[in-house]
Amino acid sequence: QEESIEKMTFKIFQKADSDLDYIQYRLEYEIKTNYPDSAGEKSPVTLLKEISAIKSRYQTLYTRFKLVAVEQQETKSRICATVNKTMNMIQQLQTQTDLELSPLTEEEKNAAEQLKSHMPDS
Repeated sequence: QEESIEKMTFKIFQKADSDLDYIQYRLEYEIKTNYPDSAGEKSPVTLLKEISAIKSRYQTLYTRFKLVAVEQQETKSRICATVNKTMNMIQQLQTQTDLELSPLTEEEKNAAEQLKSHMPDS
């Protein structure tokens, strides 16, 4: 599910980038066609430069998102490794002490299955 969120976010960024390219192209075309000698408070060229600046900020935002996604994945892997070690330690203690736990409840079984599905080594 997390990968699909990352892919969806990537597609959103790609779409936004594509939309900005199209807007810039259309503006350039409209300006050249309709306002060859435009002189206003804010020139069309200034507007186009602002669009380029927005695109640049968007790219920066996407780069930051990618870094956060990588950190999130690394954190998830560390948590899973810690949970695996803890489960192994519990099993070893049970074996050493000849302690048997009561069977898991349905809720505990579901939680264990969900946890296993998020662990890369399971």
